Amino acid sequence: MEAKDRILQKAHELFYRYGVRSVSMDDIAAPLGMSKKTLYQYYQDKEELVGAVFLTVMEQNRTHCIRDVDVAENAIHEIFLAFDRVQEMFATMNPSILYELQKYHPRVYDKFKKFKNEFLYNIIRANLERGVEESLYREEIDIDVLTRFRLHSIMLAFNAEVFFADPTKMVHIEQQLLEHFLYGMATAKGTKLIQKYKQQRIKKITHP
Repeated sequence: MEAKDRILQKAHELFYRYGVRSVSMDDIAAPLGMSKKTLYQYYQDKEELVGAVFLTVMEQNRTHCIRDVDVAENAIHEIFLAFDRVQEMFATMNPSILYELQKYHPRVYDKFKKFKNEFLYNIIRANLERGVEESLYREEIDIDVLTRFRLHSIMLAFNAEVFFADPTKMVHIEQQLLEHFLYGMATAKGTKLIQKYKQQRIKKITHP
């Protein structure tokens, strides 16, 4: 692996574990056996490195979302595939990370907002349209309203004023919000599929 990629990987690991603010360039360089001077040959400052880490995260998520759309059996299956990825990501993510990006790295946070408000909005909206066409979601739902609701509810687990930013509960919170969202708009046909995929996930967890 190239040195630049090793730096990026280690920075991603440390930022997700400890948050962005508390991790210094020295903290990243030391476990790589590099000097800080060497690290600066690849990234001119912490701002550039933070931007590179989160650009990579966004691109990976973009790729996974597009893949989920292609391989999903139906709209509900697509959401469960996406949640598997969310669960994996949140298991190692410090809940303060978005707050720290917004406060200390606003240019990076603005790119995240653009990704959320454009790409993720369109992915969620397309899923709702697909679900209505497949008779899995009620045809009378307001697609724009529920798209925006879902988009912002995904971020709710990071809100310390609501959920106290407890890293041990983030996946549980997201699961509860997701199920509330799905059951609220599902048809009888859709409800059966929700229960089917929930049971499959339980079996996967208990019998890996």
